[in-house]
Amino acid sequence: MRLVLTEFVTLDGVCQGPGSPEEDPSDGFTRGGWLIPFLDETFVRRTSEWLDLADGLLLGRRTYEAFARDWPAITDPDDPFTGRMNALPKYVVSSTLTEASWEPSMILSFESVAELKARPGRELQIHGSGRLGNALLAAGLVDAVRLVVAPTVVGSGRRLLDHPGAPVGLRLTKHEVTGTGLLLLEYEAMGAAEVGTYEGVGAFV
Repeated sequence: MRLVLTEFVTLDGVCQGPGSPEEDPSDGFTRGGWLIPFLDETFVRRTSEWLDLADGLLLGRRTYEAFARDWPAITDPDDPFTGRMNALPKYVVSSTLTEASWEPSMILSFESVAELKARPGRELQIHGSGRLGNALLAAGLVDAVRLVVAPTVVGSGRRLLDHPGAPVGLRLTKHEVTGTGLLLLEYEAMGAAEVGTYEGVGAFV
């Protein structure tokens, strides 16, 4: 399966608490809910299409516990995501979680992700789980990155692309702008990032 990191981020890279101020107040974060003012039909349609490609969800403990609390409680028959989020296999990367009640779920170690990824299928998608996604990107296990970038600067909170590993190269494969100003970006992971030295514009024209 392709391992795809799917994340909602602000312009300054914050991925914490996109859905509401109460979603993730960890570490004293009080600025959640920043994505909601920009939701529109294009966003819903495109993210639903992305979810259609998933054969499983790969989640960190914190995101799993929040999702397990919230998704089974959604009863809106018009919600385009709930049925699939509840039905898809959930793989939880954790060394502390001992029970995963949001069926179907399985707890596994970080070291087992490569073996899971090697199974046949379409996409194994990371949703939320910024720390896990960061670690897997640094480990070279992420095949693609999908970002929804909100046109807002939060100024504090947990940031997505912030890891101590080697620089990672990405190639933009798709891009789209919604009517509310959300950037929908898809990247292919290219291994180690290239670097260079500026020698004047003559090298590029």
